[in-house]
Order: sequence, then C-alpha cells, then structure tokens
Amino acid sequence: MTGPILHGDRLDALGDLLERRAVPFRGLDLEALDGFLSALAVGPDAVPLEEWQPLVWGGTTPRWNDAEEAAEVAGLLQAHVELALQRACHDGDSLPDRLLPLVWLPEDPDAEQADALDLGRAWAEGFLRAVALREAAWDAWFDAAPWIEEIAMLVERLATGEVTGEDPAAPPTALDDRERLDIIASLPGMLSDLQHHRIEALTPRTPVRRADRPERNAPCPCGSGRKYKKCCAA
Repeated sequence: MTGPILHGDRLDALGDLLERRAVPFRGLDLEALDGFLSALAVGPDAVPLEEWQPLVWGGTTPRWNDAEEAAEVAGLLQAHVELALQRACHDGDSLPDRLLPLVWLPEDPDAEQADALDLGRAWAEGFLRAVALREAAWDAWFDAAPWIEEIAMLVERLATGEVTGEDPAAPPTALDDRERLDIIASLPGMLSDLQHHRIEALTPRTPVRRADRPERNAPCPCGSGRKYKKCCAA
C-alpha cells in the first residue's frame, strides 16, 4: 500500500469530481464511494478495477478531456482504494482521524436534531452495492460465520433506516439517530474483523501429516534397541 493518503485538497477534489461526473448519473458520491471501496477491500473475492470502476460513475466511465485528466482521476481513485485498505489493516486501539470512515456527521452528533438525519445511509448503500458484486461469495461467508451476517444486517439498517424484529410479519421499526451513531462508531472494528477473516481465509493451510509408524515388532526408532511395541508404543 503506497502512494499519498487521500485527505485535504485531494479529498475535496475527488468529492467535487464525483458530484459533477457521477452523482447526476446515479453514480456514487464521496461517502458512498468510501463504503463501496471498504467492502471491496475486505470482501471474500477480489473485484478487478475494470468491473467496479464503471459503477462509480453510474454505469459508464466518463470520457476525460485528455490523458492528464484521466491520470489525475485514476490517482484520486487509487488513493481512496489505499485509504480503505489502510483503514481495514490498521492495528491499534485507536484509529487515526485520517482513516475514519468518510461519513457525514452533524457538528454536534449528540445534540437533538430538528429533523431526522439519514446518518451513514450513503456509506451503507455503497457498501451493499459492492457486496452485490460478489453476492454468492458473501453468502458463503454468512453461512460459515454468522457474525459476518450480523455485520451485514447492521449495515443494511443504516441503508434502509429500518430494524426488522424476529417476527418477519411484524412491521419494522425506525432506526433512530442514536442507533445510527452507534453503528457508525462500530464500523472501523467491523472492517478490521472482516479483514482478519479475509486474510485467514486466504492463508493456505498445509495439512499436518502424521509420521508413518513402524511395525509393532520392528526396532524402536528412538534407538533403545527394544521393539517398538515394548518401547515408545507402550
């Protein structure tokens, strides 16, 4: 993971670019892109750039004015990819501000808001759009590790603003701002857990083979001079 971290002017430049060239065409804004790339970073299967990039722009990658502009856009996207990876791979109790999920929050999140806020909705929608690219692989994870399905359920609550109870026939309840903030605060830990699971799943395991045992009446391999059955096998 190399390259300049996405912050400050570069972050503003990417956000402005998305507002002009992606959002009007049902593409992703900056918050949704952060959720989208976060899911790609920790997901069960790699998704190639040529597959996911068109979705950022609404289905078709724009025609850029020249090679210089195309290179600048590619650099901004790559910086955001690396930001998502660094966030997921961060070791430590406290995540630096520069690596926090790019979720818009009011100036005082704990203050009572005049209107209901869809805090984290765009981020969650972006995350789920990436999950949909490898739905079968994510489903396999859900089946193997129910805690991953619980993470997906919390992200879905952010996206829909609804909490479904144990009775599927009962109407869902609304997700309030406090519940939204709690889920948002837990996102870095969720991403870290998913990244550890992903690495573990990708780590090849060499089966441990039990050494061939000698015949019971053969000399013991320990060198005692006794038969194996009377020595180490006893």
